[in-house]
Amino acid sequence: MPKRKDKLTSAIGWSTPDRINVHGLDLPSEVLGHVNLGDMAFMQVTGRKPDARESVVFNAIAVTLVEHGITPSALVARLTYMGAPESLQAAVAAGLCGLGTVFVGSMEGAAKMLYAALPKGTDGADLPAIAKQVVADHRAAGKIVSGLGHPVHKPVDPRAPRLFEIAAENGMSGDYVALIQLIQQEAEAASGKALPINATGAIGAICCEFGFPEEIIRGFGVMSRAIGLVGHILEETRDPMAFEIWQRAEEEILETSGPGRG
Repeated sequence: MPKRKDKLTSAIGWSTPDRINVHGLDLPSEVLGHVNLGDMAFMQVTGRKPDARESVVFNAIAVTLVEHGITPSALVARLTYMGAPESLQAAVAAGLCGLGTVFVGSMEGAAKMLYAALPKGTDGADLPAIAKQVVADHRAAGKIVSGLGHPVHKPVDPRAPRLFEIAAENGMSGDYVALIQLIQQEAEAASGKALPINATGAIGAICCEFGFPEEIIRGFGVMSRAIGLVGHILEETRDPMAFEIWQRAEEEILETSGPGRG
């Protein structure tokens, strides 16, 4: 059990009848109109405003994660909203619950892999040798390499090279970006398959360049995808598909698996 605190404290924010303070800044006069949404997200996890180059890179990460079409999380949100239209927040929460090791949360897996292979503060490491060992270890364990491969985007996930380009343009491309690129080359050579670095792999590497703690990196996907799911729910109210998805599933299962079948 953690030791009981003498006083409860938080460095994030506090309010009085006439003031709202967020990370040491006055919300009305120093934040509103001065800090965009991505920068605010950065402040929430670092306690400071990003500099100009950090802002460009972090906002690119956040925007990348907002939307990727009718994904499982979007489908779940739409179906939940169909059943409980009085609770938009429940529909968004339902969609967010699926952000795990396969979708969006895989950037956490990529970051963990990279930090384990190249601990923070390591200088002058033999990156090609590390990449070879990472791939060998994954193959020996029968595990996929986090951040590689995509069911649709082949041979290149177009988001990854653009994210790497933005990171390089803003001084955020170092050993972790180089390492995941070497891991990708080694994995393709070992498997004989096309294994592009996917968006979450690129983001995981760039998050390591920032030095973000690995346990919070999935949270960036949660923040961004919540925005995307709100958009999907609004579209569902105007051009619904959830009811048809449900009805078609019922009908097509009955056709193939109903009485007298199989």
